[in-house]
Amino acid sequence: MILRLFLSFCVGLTFVTASHAAIEDQVSEFMLDNGMQVVVIEDHRAPVVVHMVWYRAGAADETPGVSGVAHFLEHLLFKKTKNLAAGELSRTVAENGGTDNAFTSYDYTAYYQRVAADRLPIMMQMEADRMVNLDLTEDDILVERDVIIEERNQRTETNPSALYREQANAALFQNHRYGVPVIGWRHEMSNLTLSDALAYYKQFYAPNNAVLIVAGDVVPDEVLSLAKSTYGKIPANPNLSDRKRPIEPPHFAPRRIEYVDDRVSQPYVVRSYLAPERNSGDQRPAAALALLADILGDGQASVLQRKLQFETQEALYASASYSGVSLDTTSFAVYIVPSADVSLEDAEAALDRAIAEFMEEGVDEAQLDRLKTQYRAAGIYAQDSVNGLANAYGRALTSGLTRQDIHEWPDIIQSITAKEILAAARDVFDLNSSVTGWIRK
Repeated sequence: MILRLFLSFCVGLTFVTASHAAIEDQVSEFMLDNGMQVVVIEDHRAPVVVHMVWYRAGAADETPGVSGVAHFLEHLLFKKTKNLAAGELSRTVAENGGTDNAFTSYDYTAYYQRVAADRLPIMMQMEADRMVNLDLTEDDILVERDVIIEERNQRTETNPSALYREQANAALFQNHRYGVPVIGWRHEMSNLTLSDALAYYKQFYAPNNAVLIVAGDVVPDEVLSLAKSTYGKIPANPNLSDRKRPIEPPHFAPRRIEYVDDRVSQPYVVRSYLAPERNSGDQRPAAALALLADILGDGQASVLQRKLQFETQEALYASASYSGVSLDTTSFAVYIVPSADVSLEDAEAALDRAIAEFMEEGVDEAQLDRLKTQYRAAGIYAQDSVNGLANAYGRALTSGLTRQDIHEWPDIIQSITAKEILAAARDVFDLNSSVTGWIRK
């Protein structure tokens, strides 16, 4: 499964905003001698555990020319190992009433099982086994390569919005690997080999490049003991290097894309901008952008919906989004789906006018206070999902953030001022660092 598609239409934060005091009481952190990070999140309400291994390696860490190999390897890890038959891990999970899966993003690849708490030892044993003992054949490659190509057919080739996003991504990120689809370019996917998969596996799948997250009805010391007896026996990769990726150069000209597809059911305009990511120890710019996205596009009280849907009725829908949890430079986007009698040209002009008016009028303090209250409430609700907490920690820790950053984030959100939000808006709304797309029949 692929996560974090560029220009996600999710609005607001993609991260837990619970009070850090409450979360700190639940979370323990350890480091194994081989460099594997271990995070334990206690929740004793039900005898269930979520076991996750996150690798600090994703599609953006691929070698040029083999796009899609990170996602390809994710599929291949369900094949046999030296100690497990093909599919044995998943069958064991199912036989014990649990669920398992995996997902790939630009910055990480993750594998997880949700099982009864007393089944944690066997999950650890089996997951540790496939960290180092994967046993692939050429037949595995041929079969699974067809599977991922069919996945691309279903997810991308049949979806005009997905095809547009690929083009927009490539235009926005001209040098960085975020401009390459997570699932891969089709022509490169068709040529992926056994050696490509094994090279990626040997380079990145190692305990010193992984984060183990165990959440649920567990005791931290017992998890640590299990981790030492399974993952702790695996030697660190001494050749593991820092994540060095191409840097996106300054952009000096706006870019435009007109994507025409007969399958488009509703035309729309979207503009994406390069934007700073959440950086460890310096999260205020990202927090301001997260609030900006919500002020502009979250709900009927948001600026874009109020101005474009209700006041002028130029739009059927208008929104904004920001994806802050990212290892490198990310994106901020605004959208408008025009009303039936509004052209795409007029819709784009209306979107620009609404943003210009917002910049002149400034942030509504009452709206900002309401959003902060919503964030506090969302944080309380987030604690009800042990799986959500595990995912939030995994995404953050594999994207350059620390446990301290995670715990400080809710307070940073609450401290952001209207002045900071406007400053963030002025910085991000740079047409020279943007891609504007028209998607129509």
